[in-house]
Order: sequence, then C-alpha cells, then structure tokens
Amino acid sequence: MKLAIASTLIASAAAFSAPTMTFSFKPKGGKKAAPAPKTVGGPSPSAEAWANAGPSTALPFATAPATLDGSMLGDVGFDPLGFSTVPVGAWFAGIGLDVGEIGNLNWYREAELIHGRIAQVAVVGFLAPGLFGTLPGNDWTGVDAYSNTNPLEAFSQVPGLAILQIFLFMSWLEFKRIRIIQEEGPNYQPGDLRIGQGEGRYNPFNLSYSPEEYEEKQLQELKHCRLAMIGVFGLWAQAQASGVGVITQLSAGLSSPEYYAKAGYFLPEGI
Repeated sequence: MKLAIASTLIASAAAFSAPTMTFSFKPKGGKKAAPAPKTVGGPSPSAEAWANAGPSTALPFATAPATLDGSMLGDVGFDPLGFSTVPVGAWFAGIGLDVGEIGNLNWYREAELIHGRIAQVAVVGFLAPGLFGTLPGNDWTGVDAYSNTNPLEAFSQVPGLAILQIFLFMSWLEFKRIRIIQEEGPNYQPGDLRIGQGEGRYNPFNLSYSPEEYEEKQLQELKHCRLAMIGVFGLWAQAQASGVGVITQLSAGLSSPEYYAKAGYFLPEGI
C-alpha cells in the first residue's frame, strides 16, 4: 500500500518558546489528521511589560517595566536590561524544569541576596588582612602561605587544601539552600536560610523584631548587598591594576610625604 506523506507546521505563540514542528504519517484512505491548533497572535509578555512602563525611581531619566510596580521590598524601578520581564524557572515550587511565569521576581530577589551576601564576605576578605593581619603559616603550609594582603595574589599562594575547605563549605551551604527551597515550595521566602528569629530557627542572638522592624532590617540587608556588589568590583579592579591590597594603597595615600614633613617645621605650632 502506498503511503501519502503529509507535513503540518505548528507555530507556537508562547513567549520565549522556540517554534516546534510535527510531522504526520498516515496511510492512504485512513482517518484524517486532527486539525492544527489555531495560532494566537499578540505581543510577548516582555513587550507588554515595556509598553506599560512607568517612571523609574532609581533612574529618573529612564523608565521601569510594568513588572516593577513597587510592591516588592526594595523595588526602586532599576531594571535597564529588562531581566524582570523574562520568564524564569519555577524554582520556588521545588527544583524542577518547568518554565516560570512572567513577573516572578522572587527568583531574581533570591539571586540578588545570595550574590550580595557573597559580595559582603568578599569585601571583608579584601579589607581584613590589611587591617588585622594575616593567618600564621607553618612548615607544612609554608611560613608565608597566608602573608599576602592582596587577595588576587593570595589566591594562588595559599595551599590548595585551604581553598578546598572553602569550596566544600560553600557547597554545603548551597545544597542546604536548595533543600530548603524544596521543602518550603511556593511558601519559600527569598534568601531564607532558617537563621534568625522565628520558631525552629537558629537564633544565637535571640533576635525578636516587630514586623515593621523586621521589614526595615530586610531592607537594610538588601541595600548592603547592593553596595557590596558594587564595592567588591571596585576593590577587585583596583587590586588588579595596582598589584597591592586596598589598605596598602590607602596607607600610602594618607601618609605625609617627606618634603611636607620638613616644611611643617617652618609653620607655627598648632597649624
């Protein structure tokens, strides 16, 4: 029996979904194939978000997409690249592969907090060795293994096992975070590591804020995260360009040159 080959092209109108193509093979005289679904036209969710854009508080000369409506804590309309208009994975319903929905800002807030916390630790790592000194070395690690105050050079100087310890600790925190997301599901709060006030949480400082105070602390952390992400980039760029730690640079900039010290002998006392 001869076969007649019929191909039907189905275009998907879903936002950010690649077009799909299906082929139908049926014998001659058989049942008719089901009709192809009608194509639904219209602008993408991202286009609609920008079409309904409003003024940006952070950038008065620019606009913010409609997905940033100010309802989320710390939302000041800063999204020049339009990340908030892009669908994200449905991580907050548990770890899965489904595509998320437009406007799911919880995922971006989670990423912002995690990156910001790492940046805060990195800023401390840039400043602490120059201010308080470095860890002592020994014959096994090398006497000068931890003596470098420039973090960029110190990274290649410290023993590999020391870096491995940091990697394993960070991996443990990351798996812990993913497990919490899986357990909480849609009730998960971005950045929640079950530390701080609340029943069943690790609260070594006995924190007990009112709802208004707790919201203010959340906003403070968010601002510190954003500042740290900008600051650590500046610290990295300056250390890369100068080859020395930031404290060494500041110390040299704040010290009095020799010629100035000598000139001071000719000035009246107290000036």
